[in-house]
Amino acid sequence: MSHSRLRAGVIAGLSAALVALASTPARAAASRSAGCAVAADSTLLALFSSGQSFPDFLAAAKARREGWLKMADSARVDDALVARAKAVGGTWHLLVVAIDACGDSMNNVPYLAKLSELVPGLDLRIVLPVNGRPVQDTHRSLDGRTATPTVVLLDSKGNDVGCIVELPREIRDWAHGVRGTVSSDSLHAGIRSFYAANRGVAITTEAVEMLEAAKAGSPRCSRGQR
Repeated sequence: MSHSRLRAGVIAGLSAALVALASTPARAAASRSAGCAVAADSTLLALFSSGQSFPDFLAAAKARREGWLKMADSARVDDALVARAKAVGGTWHLLVVAIDACGDSMNNVPYLAKLSELVPGLDLRIVLPVNGRPVQDTHRSLDGRTATPTVVLLDSKGNDVGCIVELPREIRDWAHGVRGTVSSDSLHAGIRSFYAANRGVAITTEAVEMLEAAKAGSPRCSRGQR
């Protein structure tokens, strides 16, 4: 079998598995609630294992390269947040669907990578949308779009125990509320201003809260439907 046919088969199998998972009654019910279903799926763990480390992703980045390098070099995480994340303990995986051309990915992923670097037991891997689309399909933005970055928290067994889609909560709710009522330029200007002032505090805070909630058995995943 050729490499291209094998790769196509793998992607097709992954898509089918995640679609089947999303169609179960428990998943369907969870998508209508504020929380996120705890869904065991070895496919997600396999996808995580196939992903790139942040340094490898950064080395390969071409679009927005200067911005990525600047963000990676300057990313810091508050000591108190690191301490809270360490206190969670255990083994956790951050599966991130991202692409170098995405400004939201550039402004959030480096901080998540720094958090994972500082917290034992917390690993991060990045997959491109070509392979991560099934994950995006089941973890959509509040207005129903597939988006980058899509961040899914997995426990040590591959259970889906939380997500953050596209934007951190502090700007996500604002953007969802004004989308369609202001110009695209105004929307993106507001988001850029938020990132410049916030410097990763919102995304790392939400990530730590997601970890704490998962440990407590109350997964958090604010997402929309198709």
